[in-house]
Amino acid sequence: MTDKKIDFKVDYSKLDILSERNTKDPRYPLVLSVPHSGQVFPPEFLEHVCVSVDELRSNEDPFVDELVADASDLGIPMLSLNIGRAFIDVNRDSIEVDPAMFYNYPQTEAALNNKRSRVGLGLFHRITAARKNIYDGLLNYKEACERIKKIYMPYHAHLQKLIDRTVARFGFCLVLDCHSMPSKICNIMQDNRQIDFCLGTLFEQSCPAEMYEFFMQRLQQKYNVSLDCPYSGAHISFNYCQPRKSIYTLQMEINRSLYEDEPVYKKIQNFQYVSSDICAAIVDLGNFLLDFKK
Repeated sequence: MTDKKIDFKVDYSKLDILSERNTKDPRYPLVLSVPHSGQVFPPEFLEHVCVSVDELRSNEDPFVDELVADASDLGIPMLSLNIGRAFIDVNRDSIEVDPAMFYNYPQTEAALNNKRSRVGLGLFHRITAARKNIYDGLLNYKEACERIKKIYMPYHAHLQKLIDRTVARFGFCLVLDCHSMPSKICNIMQDNRQIDFCLGTLFEQSCPAEMYEFFMQRLQQKYNVSLDCPYSGAHISFNYCQPRKSIYTLQMEINRSLYEDEPVYKKIQNFQYVSSDICAAIVDLGNFLLDFKK
């Protein structure tokens, strides 16, 4: 990366940032979060990157919002982000920023960055999934702060509202944070079986064992399911897990090869079959939760 300064200003009034689905009359103590399936990039941003849109899309969780939509339509509130993950990653803490990406980063905040941001996958992604630099220069930190204000904060404010409403109605809430994982990292089991789903529980800390065990057993009727490997959960799982307030989290990762032709970002014939299986399992989890505290 050079010392070139990259300056642009996004017109956020032209962007449809969030999508909410079936949020008015929830039937279950369950909320679906889909933070990484967005495919929208601000045009001003695209004019200042040095990779293609397809390369930017390699960082997203393709079609996950569509995979779980039918479950939401049966009475489960769902929040999804429409903006591409490479622009801003709402499943990171707001301090996971790499100061080296900016020409005017405040020196007083430089010590806050951490390992994940240093490797290029923090709040603002520096690289694609293939480790290609997204920018050929240094960004304006003021512009980055606008991304936080206009996208990051609204997503989390809306998610918190859905959680609070669910707790008020049912007495507790489970947030199912929905993601996908590249197939190339899904062949790590000792028995050489491909991982189809990974459930992240922050190493069995994010929710009562009965919750994740039920969901795991339900998925295992057809699929190979791993617990906390290769993913145990990220910011949303950690930030919203508040057992003392009866708020729990569970992260679901879906092997992309089950439903997508990965190199070309196209759904395969199996897509609707996999979606039906996932949605049936989610609704069954919702019904299980209705009886959980009775």
